[in-house]
Amino acid sequence: MTIHGYVIHLERATDRRRQAEAFAAMLPMPAEMLEAVDGRAMTPAALRERARRDVHTPRYPFPLGNGEIACFLSHRRAWQAIVDAGHDAGLIAEDDVAPSSPDFLPLIDAVIAGIQPGDFVRFPLRDRGERGPRMWGVGPLHVIEPYLPTLKTQMQIVGREAARLLLAASETFDRPVDSYMQMQWIHGARMLSARPIVIREIDGQLGGSVIHPRRRTLVDRLVHEVQRPLIRLAVRQANERWRRKSA
Repeated sequence: MTIHGYVIHLERATDRRRQAEAFAAMLPMPAEMLEAVDGRAMTPAALRERARRDVHTPRYPFPLGNGEIACFLSHRRAWQAIVDAGHDAGLIAEDDVAPSSPDFLPLIDAVIAGIQPGDFVRFPLRDRGERGPRMWGVGPLHVIEPYLPTLKTQMQIVGREAARLLLAASETFDRPVDSYMQMQWIHGARMLSARPIVIREIDGQLGGSVIHPRRRTLVDRLVHEVQRPLIRLAVRQANERWRRKSA
């Protein structure tokens, strides 16, 4: 199996460069820096062309900020790199992630041992909010299929077919990339999650987030708090229907 590593890095985020290079060097496969899409460099027309309102149901209630659009396009760039290179899978990491456990490398090996072409295996930041059947692994190093994947995209291993499916279904999008990944009935990739937790987010040590989503008003925040559990329930139910049909 050929697997390549990609660390997504925004060129102007110079405070992150050393950390990103060090992370790429510690991975157990050949890895490279992948230049992130810069939302500041995109024209308003280019942004509107890719991110539109009300593409999918359940409806995402907010317009996307430039940084959120650029983040989505950066992950699309990584998926495209996997497909174009013909790798069996790719490990994709953002440049604000670092190992947090001695199990970091063993868990990567455990994931690679069982991954299928259509699998997308997340390495989450927290061990909460995800429950589901165990798919493969040995002892504490294992992979589950969560009933509803949690958010965040710090690190994942993506099979080539999963990358192709994600690309095909996201020519236009209406929500952040992590919310989009939850909607398995839209893209068709199998979303899995690795255990135990072996990474942490260190953006606070690197000058803070470079995404800077649109600032929400008090009304926006209240609407979000009301709609969030409803959206989560709708996504989970749609995923369950998709899984029953796919079984």
